[in-house]
Amino acid sequence: MTVETHPLEPFLPADAKVLFLGSFPPPKEKWSMDFFYPNWINDFWRIIGLIYYDDKSFFEISGSKAFDRERIVDFCETNGLAFFDSAVKVCRLKDNASDNFLEILEPTDVPALLSRIPLCESIVTTGGKSSEELASILGADTVPGVGGSVRLMVCSREITWYRVPSSSRAFPMKIDRKAGYYRDVLGSIGVL
Repeated sequence: MTVETHPLEPFLPADAKVLFLGSFPPPKEKWSMDFFYPNWINDFWRIIGLIYYDDKSFFEISGSKAFDRERIVDFCETNGLAFFDSAVKVCRLKDNASDNFLEILEPTDVPALLSRIPLCESIVTTGGKSSEELASILGADTVPGVGGSVRLMVCSREITWYRVPSSSRAFPMKIDRKAGYYRDVLGSIGVL
């Protein structure tokens, strides 16, 4: 068992309209870049490439198994996408990236993140673990189903919480179908 503290600072562009919350980054040796969703075999950036550019390879560095961090950061700043995870400190019960073996020791202070991005009115959780943890953090009675949403008051601010399927390949759904959920949610938020 390994205790880890989140290795990244929250990515919070001043004009962010949506905050994506995953669970926690994979072990560092699985990273292909120093940014969120860094695992080469995670399809998050391929899904975003499909939605915005009709090209799942758009954010990949040609000829290498890595994502283009600069292109991703520029894209996120331009489109108002913020990122962090639902946990700041975890115990990794097995030496892998599976959410099934993450024990959350310290949840993220999501209201504090939202206070830093005043234009943000939407949160998107990318999978079951992050959704369950966000419900706990915010004291929510309802966790939205995949593709669903709920409205919440967070520090006197109305937020819409959306849930999309995990971008991990361990989640058994084809990438085009996952992209459909993400496209619908991002369209509803108005960042498409």
